[in-house]
Amino acid sequence: MKLQKIVENLELKPLTKTEDKEIEGVFISDMLSDVMSSAKAGDLWVTVQTHKNIVSASNLVDIGAIIIVHGKSVPDETIEIANRFHVSIYSTSLSTFQLAGKLVALGLNP
Repeated sequence: MKLQKIVENLELKPLTKTEDKEIEGVFISDMLSDVMSSAKAGDLWVTVQTHKNIVSASNLVDIGAIIIVHGKSVPDETIEIANRFHVSIYSTSLSTFQLAGKLVALGLNP
């Protein structure tokens, strides 16, 4: 499914420059080690983490995009690094649980 379709359906707020990638699945975790060891290329990564290391983990796995839940504020440094490395970051006020339900309803599986 195209990222833009997900963004529009869930009214996600873009925090970085974005690219309309093909999304293959969903990975939900707040631990970088989980992402690096178990996420797959093309996954959406759902997390509450906002520090700059999320960009490195995302690049390592080739994550399709990161969605920050609970409306958490993302530091400018993280956004700048994400833009430099072409990592799309979005924000939502939804909880992880609420977002997971909506992603499943769209046909994506965590």
